[in-house]
Amino acid sequence: MMNDMSDTFLYTSPLDPRAKPLIDELIYEYDSRYGTYFNAEGAAAELNRYPPEAFAPPDGNFLLLIRDGETIGGGAFKHYDERTAEFKRIWTRSDLRRQGLARKVLVELEAQAARQGYARIYLTTGFRQPEAVGLYLNYGYTALFDTSADPEIYKSLPFEKDITHLAEPALDDAEPRLRVAGANY
Repeated sequence: MMNDMSDTFLYTSPLDPRAKPLIDELIYEYDSRYGTYFNAEGAAAELNRYPPEAFAPPDGNFLLLIRDGETIGGGAFKHYDERTAEFKRIWTRSDLRRQGLARKVLVELEAQAARQGYARIYLTTGFRQPEAVGLYLNYGYTALFDTSADPEIYKSLPFEKDITHLAEPALDDAEPRLRVAGANY
């Protein structure tokens, strides 16, 4: 059962000691699913591929989901291109899965990416992570690969999502207007 009242988001850095449970469990999970498939040094090498500054404002951000003082989820994004944030490391604690926490993290990351000026999200997940594929497909992401093919042929599965609808309205456009869907003005 999820206790929303005590769940809080904390924007911080991968170097924050509270991020250690997220990083440690990601390494364990990736190593158990992929071993040295992607890198002879395993998941730690992948997780250390980007410097912590890549996930810092103004171009990125690093988010932890905290419940009763414990890190239970998180995620990050970094600059991909001028319009696009690349999501990385979306994770929930293994004993708390199937409670909507990953979706909660995803929604918050999307909102923050929009607040930081991004209009599009790009992300990849591994071919041995069907739960992640399901999350992204069910939450409006477009697969940039053939979902009917064996995912292992792609190895890395890319997705995208337009988030322009999350952008703050410009001050001159702050006045709400009624419009008829499909009407040309």
